[in-house]
Amino acid sequence: MNIQIVSIKMVKEKDLHYEYESISRVPQSAELVRKVIGDMDREAFVVITLDTKNHPTSINVNSIGNLNSSIVHPREVFKTAILGNAASILVGHNHPSGDTSPSKEDINVTNRLKEAGRILGIEVLDHIIVGSFNNYISLKEKGLL
Repeated sequence: MNIQIVSIKMVKEKDLHYEYESISRVPQSAELVRKVIGDMDREAFVVITLDTKNHPTSINVNSIGNLNSSIVHPREVFKTAILGNAASILVGHNHPSGDTSPSKEDINVTNRLKEAGRILGIEVLDHIIVGSFNNYISLKEKGLL
């Protein structure tokens, strides 16, 4: 029997200019999520990895779904965080309808990610939902994280 010897690495696709050095407030998180997926016509889920000083180190568009859903699994969400030696993550997704109200599934996914992060030692700082214009919601601010 042959066993494959493998290596795992992240590949940089491009750079994104961000005016802040670290993320310290919810509007900064929402702005960053919006820059990456805010204009998409389908729901997309993004993972932002952060170091110990809350400096964003990488952004991964983790899932692109359809008009009103995307598949999110903790295994895939934390893959980027583990490979990038992240201390914590921010997650976010867009609602192409413009309505930022979290669905029951949004809340359930957030709770699953929080628990997985607790086990892995990688804190989920917030889950941001962006909608049309400049509206957004923070599940942490709403007490849902």
